[in-house]
Amino acid sequence: MRRRLDGEGPAPRVKIGRPPDLGDAASRRVGERLQPYLERPLEVTLTDNRSTIIYVRRWPEHLEARVHHMFVHAPQTVILALARYIETADRISSQALGYYINGHQRLVRGPARRRRPVSRTMRTRGKTHDLAELFDRLNADYFTGKIDARITWGPRRNHRGRRLSMKMGSYSVEDRIIRINPSLDQPFVPRYFIGWIVYHEMLHQLHDIPRVNGRRQFHTPAFQLDERRFIHHERARRWERRNLDRLLAS
Repeated sequence: MRRRLDGEGPAPRVKIGRPPDLGDAASRRVGERLQPYLERPLEVTLTDNRSTIIYVRRWPEHLEARVHHMFVHAPQTVILALARYIETADRISSQALGYYINGHQRLVRGPARRRRPVSRTMRTRGKTHDLAELFDRLNADYFTGKIDARITWGPRRNHRGRRLSMKMGSYSVEDRIIRINPSLDQPFVPRYFIGWIVYHEMLHQLHDIPRVNGRRQFHTPAFQLDERRFIHHERARRWERRNLDRLLAS
């Protein structure tokens, strides 16, 4: 969320990030199983990554995916869900993949000490606002507890001179992490405004991202309709218009 002041296809190209017990043929098989369900050529990299099981980059002419080697022997239904997720990141395929990944944690390799605990990476309590409390309240009031995501204040960055734009929040589909700009953790920023930003990012887990005229549409009419359900929607928009200069200068 950024605010400003003013099918069948070609054979897949496969890049091999090979685990010790996997050959090139197995790696190519993953790409060959996925490609018939995709509209664009796919570049596949197999990994042993412990933290990011699936990472996708969607370009106008092709797709790039880094996937964990647990998908080498995945059943066809999972391959279909993976292809749909790579193409559009839709919610149903994301949930199906989540179930498959949870059931195959034994295949996630590497010593446990190499994985940083969530408590070290997630920072919910700020100097003024508590994101965890806000998230839990919104999840109960608007989503009946269905949003399965983690939330954290984002990293604080030093800015030289005045900013012209500000990304107030983001949602990572692959990691299911909501990050909120730490510049909002100030006494003059009201709780309802941060709640609006958090609510907006939570909606991204519920809405698909269709491709319209070759471009991904993150905020569909259905998304915008849901966004207006937030009780302080208009109040938050008015506050933003009045205080954007102050936020950009902070």
